[in-house]
Amino acid sequence: MKYILLIYMAENALGETEREQCYGESAQLAQTLHAKGKFLSTAPLHSVTTATSVQVRNGKNLITDGPFAETREQLGGFFLIDAQDLDEAIDIAAQIPGAKVGTVEIRPVLEVTGLPE
Repeated sequence: MKYILLIYMAENALGETEREQCYGESAQLAQTLHAKGKFLSTAPLHSVTTATSVQVRNGKNLITDGPFAETREQLGGFFLIDAQDLDEAIDIAAQIPGAKVGTVEIRPVLEVTGLPE
């Protein structure tokens, strides 16, 4: 089953050196998961200052600068994995460096037919 592991943390939780180390550790985790056939995708996100939110109401686009929700922790990146079950997804989520300073939310991915591969 596919799971998305959403990494949330305060944007100032890591200094520049710590952030670069986190990226390196995340890349190593991606390599390890790839070797086990569990890796599908990962990416960090730019700062929430670059975010744009879109809503459609009454047929009109409402565009807002910034993230959808005003919260202390922001979505900072994700891993998309293929795990046997939630227990395995939890084990993998615990290895993500961001889990040490933030939160990793685990969500099963709904398989929808008709999407491109």
